[in-house]
Amino acid sequence: MIYKSNSARETENIAKAFAKTLNRGDTVCLDGDLGAGKTAFTAGIAKGLGIDEYISSPTFTILNCYSGYIPLYHFDVYRIGDSSEMYDIGFSEYVSGDGVTVIEWSEIISDILPDSRYEVKITKNLDIHDDFREISIEKRG
Repeated sequence: MIYKSNSARETENIAKAFAKTLNRGDTVCLDGDLGAGKTAFTAGIAKGLGIDEYISSPTFTILNCYSGYIPLYHFDVYRIGDSSEMYDIGFSEYVSGDGVTVIEWSEIISDILPDSRYEVKITKNLDIHDDFREISIEKRG
């Protein structure tokens, strides 16, 4: 499915609606350039899971955990050098666990991603306008 967004708010709303389809154990892989809206998309998923907290990118901490009617595990693997580092922080305990796992920059750890996952690609199109995004959501496995 492909969606078009004209603002961060629209991106959040698309993700909030998408979150209603998610279940415990689902993994959502987010990819796109810096500033594409990966964290805004994650904030929308959080809202859809009943999480009212401010969502920030865990760029330096790698993982943020949030409590909702389904827990949200938010990874940002931008600074990961190698997939094996993910096991040191308990990655396998979160993926396919009791919550929804969202992974920003997932292509970096593609070799350890679960076969069953959602792949979300957010693409900026500055020719249309600065805030325009195309959001592709595809189910794998």
